[in-house]
Order: sequence, then structure tokens, then C-alpha cells
Amino acid sequence: MDLINPNCINSLVFSTNKHRQTNKCRNVIFTSKESSFRLSTASQRSERFSTSISASDASVNGVTTTPADKKSLELVKSSKAMEQLDIERGVCVPFRKYTPETVRNKVLESRGAVISLMSRGVEIVWSLGLYWSNLMYDCLVGRDKEVVPDRARQLRNLLCNLGPSFIKAGQVLANRPDIIREDYMNELCILQDDVPSFPNQVAFNIIEEELGRPLEAVFSKISSQTIAAASLGQVYRATLRETGEDVAIKVQRPEIEPIIYRDLFLFRTLASFLNGISLQKLGCNAELIVDEFGEKLLEELDYTLEARNMEDFLENFKDDPTVKIPRVYKQLSGSRVLVMEWIDGIRCTDPQAIKSAGIDVGGFLTVGVSAALRQLLEFGLFHGDPHPGNIFAMRDGRIAYVDFGNVAELSQQNKQILIDAVVHAVNEDYAEMANDFTRLGFLAKGTDVSPIIPALEAIWQNSSGKGLADFNFRSVTGQFNKLVYNYRIRIPERFSLVIRSLLTQEGICFTLKPDFKFLEVAYPYVAKRLLTDPNPALRERLIQVLFKDNIFQWKRLENLIILAKENVARMSSNPALRVKDMQNLKSLQVPKKLDLTDTIKDGARLFFTDEGIRRQLLLALTEDSKLHIQELVDVYRLVESDIDMPSLATEVVRDFPNVIRDLALSWSDSVLSDR
Repeated sequence: MDLINPNCINSLVFSTNKHRQTNKCRNVIFTSKESSFRLSTASQRSERFSTSISASDASVNGVTTTPADKKSLELVKSSKAMEQLDIERGVCVPFRKYTPETVRNKVLESRGAVISLMSRGVEIVWSLGLYWSNLMYDCLVGRDKEVVPDRARQLRNLLCNLGPSFIKAGQVLANRPDIIREDYMNELCILQDDVPSFPNQVAFNIIEEELGRPLEAVFSKISSQTIAAASLGQVYRATLRETGEDVAIKVQRPEIEPIIYRDLFLFRTLASFLNGISLQKLGCNAELIVDEFGEKLLEELDYTLEARNMEDFLENFKDDPTVKIPRVYKQLSGSRVLVMEWIDGIRCTDPQAIKSAGIDVGGFLTVGVSAALRQLLEFGLFHGDPHPGNIFAMRDGRIAYVDFGNVAELSQQNKQILIDAVVHAVNEDYAEMANDFTRLGFLAKGTDVSPIIPALEAIWQNSSGKGLADFNFRSVTGQFNKLVYNYRIRIPERFSLVIRSLLTQEGICFTLKPDFKFLEVAYPYVAKRLLTDPNPALRERLIQVLFKDNIFQWKRLENLIILAKENVARMSSNPALRVKDMQNLKSLQVPKKLDLTDTIKDGARLFFTDEGIRRQLLLALTEDSKLHIQELVDVYRLVESDIDMPSLATEVVRDFPNVIRDLALSWSDSVLSDR
């Protein structure tokens, strides 16, 4: 049976732009000034690693090597794999919980651990081998297609029986169409919610060990039943004795860390045997996939890291009155216990309760889509597991998120490439869309993209041709999964989370409001970002959108303005803003109008200093041998009510010396270049 996708490919994209910035400085940041140096340094390190490996391989083939030499070779190879992940993401992590060496040392630290490892290895090989033999038997007797639902269900039960590591692996596979078939993916999605809990008394003992005090000393009451259970932990509701505040307590499963380390070691050991076969037949490095999985899994195990994720989300949304992020009680939290503010909302698993509570469903969904897009395109830090159980509707219309263990990051360069992809889709430039796949790491560098271009064109035109009323990410993703299956495409781990995040949130939208138009909210947000964001990279993308084949798109500019104004109107009139505490509202960023002041200033500066832009705009105004005054008047009428002309004039006059300076620098550069 064709369970595994035969066209998975491992690829690396060298990304050197500025990555996520936090107050904690958890990562070494690649700034623009340092990027070229860092890239060359990274390349030199990679060359040294390659040289070392080649030399070591030669010694293995030609000269007898000692065990110490072989161990050094393994360390070099694994270090190179982790460095490749850092380069692909555009970030260097100086202190990481996961490395193959760390996993190996923890697992092999005692004789008893080795015996346990061997026993566990036999259990895994026997269970998976038996399952695989059943698949082979199905193929031999020709019934492989008709038993797919049964075999998919059997695989899900098998992963549950093998423990938390395999449950997490199943959850990851549920979002990897480059590795596993779609019908199996759908069955594995059940693992997101259906996980058994462990005994209360065991959980309470862990809480007391982390607190160093009896439960009664900290909490006046605690729920007798779990509120939620997941593969790595479970949640209780409690009340703080000192303040009377309700809190949620997340407790890690007992003795789970040694189990995870042991299974990761076995995963990677098995992957090392499969590397040769996978590179020949699957085109993908099995060890690198395990490293991606292991790194993410150990991050989720560290609740102190989850607490920092919550603080980062709080910082990102501090000026957004439509989003609620729970406060974390760090003094009561540790590596195995996390205490956070209790969210008194309605889970999105109960759509009827949301509607019965009188919540404006349309306004709530608008808030949710905007918050998701801000995470993805603005912050580069997004919730990696926003299933209905992790999203709450507050009774005042706000959206609340919980469970920040699975958080993913996108570098500045990745965010810009995603916006590039949107621009290329708008311009129907499918060749550049295919190149965006390479830049994002879906395709190996140097891959011939020409066979993919027609497939991308067919997918996009088939989807966008239906209009906003019928467009949905699930249908596009279904077609994209077929593309992944037919071509040598690998989905990097962080983008599998992006896809899952968008699909899950779109599913919530359709559950709460079947006629909700996801793109009718998403497009206005992107339009507003393009028109108002002062980021030079986004200014460049705006120019790309407004010019097609060197012809200025007047209608497209009008549509962008209309969509951007729609976004502002929707957000400013949202029920979540109708709060009683107006004093706090004044300090929050709630724009009532589309502010194009900076955009007009930058446009005027470009007109005077950039000869190419000036020529294109003059041609746009005189295209087809006529003055396009009416188009200019139409655009002005759209923004007339949003522009404060006296303030704009003041800003332009104030910025005039800078324009003159830029004009002089541009002139001097042209003179020097002519000489």
C-alpha cells in the first residue's frame, strides 16, 4: 500500500534576515548589516563540515579508524544537520535543548537505560513491523484501496498504544502531505483531541513537587476532574488562596521526559539506517525530519519556554483590545507545571453556546482572522495549534488563545517572501510563485520549477475563478497536497504549522458561520498592510502590485483603497471595542480612518528621487496619448474623507529637507556612475 509519499524532498534555504526579536534574546538575531557576513561565515562553516566529513569518510574507506574517530564523525554530521536547520530558518540558536548528542548522552548514561532502550526498540520494531506486514499483505492480495479506512484507524490506535512520542508524531504526520497520504492524515487528526488522562493524585503530587508546598497552601480549591488532556499533559482549574483569582494549572505527564528522549534516540537511529534508501527513493533526509520533530517536541516539554511564549504574545497584542492572552504566574510555574490566568470564555468547540450568548459571530470571526494574519505576517510568531479547544470567544466579542507550547516563528525574510507570493498571485505571475517555493524551502535550490508552473496556475485559477463566495483554503490545500504528492516537494516543519493554523481557523469560521468569507476579511487586512506599513520591503511590494508589465493599474489601486477602508471600518466598529473602561481604550491603537499620510509622503519622495518611478508615473498619467485626470480624481475621492490636508501639508513641508537631501544624493550618484 502506498502509505508514504514517494516525493518528499529535503531542501535548505539560506535565510539571513532579521528574525524574531524578543526581550529575552533567546536567539542570535541576523540583522541586515550582519547578514552577508553571517551568511559567508555559515557557508565557510558548512564547507569546513563538508571537508571534515569527506576526509573522515575517506579514512573510513582507506584507513582503519578508531571508535573515537567514528564518534567525532557522528558529532560533525549531526552538528551540520542542526546548523542547516538554523540557516534555513534564518536564525542561530546558541542554546538549544535538542541536539542528537544530547539525546544520545541522556539515553546511554547507565546500563539500565541501555536495557530499557533495547526492550523499547524491540517493542517498536515488532509493532510497526507487524503493521507494515499487514500493509504488504493488502498489496499482495489486491485489497489495499478498500481497507484504507481500517488501516488508517489501526495506525491511529497503534500510535496511541506506543505512547506520547508516537502520539505527537501522529499529530505531526496529520499535517504533512509530503510524507503521508491524505486519507491517513484525516484519521490522524483525531489524535489532536482524543487523548486519555492520567490519575489526579499523580498530577497533584507533581504540582506539589514543583511548588515545594502542599496544594492547600497555594490553592483554596482545585477541580476534581481534568478540564482537558493532551499527549504531554493535562489541565485543571483552581482558585488562588491569596487573591481568590481563578487559574488554569497545566501539569506534565509523569516521567515523560526520559520516555521522549529514549524514543527520539530510537527514531534517529532508525532514520540513520533509512537515510540511504530515503535519499534514493524518497529524495529526503530522514535524520533531518527527525531533528525538526525532536527539536519541537522538547520545546513543548519545557513549560518555562511556554511561559515565555505567553509573555511574547502578551507583548505583541498589548495594544490590541480585540485579543485576550492569559497572564502567566511565573512564581508558581516551573518546567513541569504552568499556572496561568483562567479564561472565562466559550470554547469554539461549542458553536451553539457562542450563538446563544449573543456574541456577534461575524465580528468575532473578523477579529480572529485579523489576529491570525497579524501573527503570521506582522509578528512572525504564531500559534501553531489553534484548534477549537485552544480558542475561546469572550462574551464581549474578543478572541482568546490558550496553550502556547506549540508556537512557531517565521524570519523577516520568510514573511516578506509570503507577501511576495500574495503579490505574485495577484499579478498572476506563476513562474515567480514557483520560485517563491524554492526561496521558502519547499523545493531544493537549483530545482527546475518549469513543470510546477502549469500546476500552480491550474490550482490558483481554479480556486480564484470561483470568486470569494466559494474560495476556501481546504479546497486549495487538497489540490496542493496532490501537487506535493506528484512533485519532489518537501514542506518545512514551520510551514506545515502555517497550513494547519490557517485550515483549522478557517474550519472554525465555517462551523460558526457557514457563509463566512475568509478572504473577505483576509484581503482587506493585506491591502491595509500594503498601503500603510512603512516597512521599505512592503513599499516595494506595493509598487509591484500597482505596476503590471510596466503599466500602472489604476483599478487595482482603487480596489486596494476600498479593501483597506473596509478593514478599518470592520475593526473600529467591532463589538469587542464597546468596553466600559473607556480610559484604557484611549491608550489602545484603534484607528477610525485609513491613515495614508506616510504612504503619500513616501510616494512624493520617490517621485522626486527615483527616476524610474517618476517616468512610470508620468507614463501612467499620459497613457494611450491622453491625460488620466479622471482616474486621479476617482482615487482622490476615495481617500478625501480620510486625509487631513492641513496636517498632510505640514508633514510634507517638514519632510522637505529630507527630500532635497535624497534628491541631491540621487543626483550625485548618477553623476558619479556616468563617470
